[in-house]
Amino acid sequence: MINVRQIKLEVTKVSINNLYYKVAKKLRIKESDIKELKIFRKSIDARDKNNIYYIYEVSILADNEDKILNLKDNDIYKTPSLEYVMPNIGAEKLEYSPVVVGSGPAGLFTAYILALKGYKPIVIERGEEVLKRVETVNKFWQTGKLNKESNVSFGEGGAGTFSDGKLNTCVSDKNNRIRKVFETFIECGADESILYDYKPHIGTDVLVDVVKKLRNKIIDLGGTFLYNSCLTNIIIENNQVKKIIINNKDEINTNILVLAIGNSARDTFRLLKDLGLNIESKNFAVGFRIIHKQDLIDESQFGNKYASILSPATYKLTYQASNNRAVYSFCMCPGGYVVNSSSEDGKLAINGMSYFKRNSGYANSAIVVSVRKDDFKDPIEFQRDIEKKAHEVGNGKIPVQTLKDFYNNEVTDNISISSIKGNYQYSNLNNILPGYLTNSIKQALRYFDTKIKGFASDDAVLCAVESRTSSPIRINRDLNYESNIKGIYPCGEGAGYAGGITSSAVDGIKVAEAIISKYRM
Repeated sequence: MINVRQIKLEVTKVSINNLYYKVAKKLRIKESDIKELKIFRKSIDARDKNNIYYIYEVSILADNEDKILNLKDNDIYKTPSLEYVMPNIGAEKLEYSPVVVGSGPAGLFTAYILALKGYKPIVIERGEEVLKRVETVNKFWQTGKLNKESNVSFGEGGAGTFSDGKLNTCVSDKNNRIRKVFETFIECGADESILYDYKPHIGTDVLVDVVKKLRNKIIDLGGTFLYNSCLTNIIIENNQVKKIIINNKDEINTNILVLAIGNSARDTFRLLKDLGLNIESKNFAVGFRIIHKQDLIDESQFGNKYASILSPATYKLTYQASNNRAVYSFCMCPGGYVVNSSSEDGKLAINGMSYFKRNSGYANSAIVVSVRKDDFKDPIEFQRDIEKKAHEVGNGKIPVQTLKDFYNNEVTDNISISSIKGNYQYSNLNNILPGYLTNSIKQALRYFDTKIKGFASDDAVLCAVESRTSSPIRINRDLNYESNIKGIYPCGEGAGYAGGITSSAVDGIKVAEAIISKYRM
């Protein structure tokens, strides 16, 4: 097969016939010479708001491919191998099945790759299986009654299950691991467009079914899932893991323990530190979420001519505040919702979420400011402190405030917001973050208004608090992905090695590969 780049179609003229025509013209062949055509990549060129184009790269099967390749055009090349190849099995014998702690993307893909090679992994998850978890979370949003073990942060699928399901990542992919992740998602029900779309996403509603089907794949391959099973201790002898304790009573013998814990597993972080794992603090970011009407974002990004055709639009904004703090948009959710993602009593945290169709009519994004190591003695307690303040300011509900009142330091008294999951209360968000962080965000919002007209409008709505953008710690590991304690493999976002669904899943694959390369069952 041959790949062909830089095929441009004006967005109102997109059709498979036009795509065949453009490809044939570029290759100087007849359309009938193209026997098969698949979209390889799809991006958008929106620099000229009066003429917006989709730019395609396609893979084709055609007559006379060698002749076509001789055109000496850099946009025409032989289709690369897309196969993911697993490593050979190692020599060291495992006495027990590997145990994977956590069933987010990192844990699921660690378990899946291990299961494909016959290792029969045991996955333990402190929360509920995904369908029960959805019921629990919906009840929490309606009543405010929190299940500390199964919520937006904890449970099968991880925190990403209640998100936009964004799959874009900056991770390089020479070994086709990302392709393996996407193909697996598609096998489990995700839309095929994630393989080529410039900003792929799955959507919370679809992710639920994807997670369930991936779990069943692992079970069919010999894996086991234990829900409502919290890691409460690790038995270590001679610097080697020997067994784990679940819920302070049940024991599982294992030589291999993969810590695919999420970035909200604060009690587990404490346990690991007490057991002697090398853990260090790292920089992260905190802030608020801002809500706009989706129409405003669409018109800014695509112009009046194309806004309704290309909706919903996204954005990415960055700013350097006068105190040298980086302020930026994070986890932007077009057509989405702000959701209460709390996991501790007396603490309140939020996140963003979108369904597959992204049709809420509102856009939201975290606007966060960098937090440095010299800002805190303990990163987890720093997070907890601002979450406690958010809980107090909102009386246990999501604190909300218009941008006008935020700048005037006044409590908002009357707004109606349909794009929030969970109860909310009119509040003053100036009383949550330290002043130097709040002021950085205020500077940034004014600057962002110069990039997207209306971004800092009086009626834009802020919600608090976005405190879990990434893990505040890193569990150190060596080049073989192993911690300072033999047999323990830190993995994914919570361990400090990923950020988002795709990079977490890829890190899970890498850890599985390290285990496979060293051990056999």
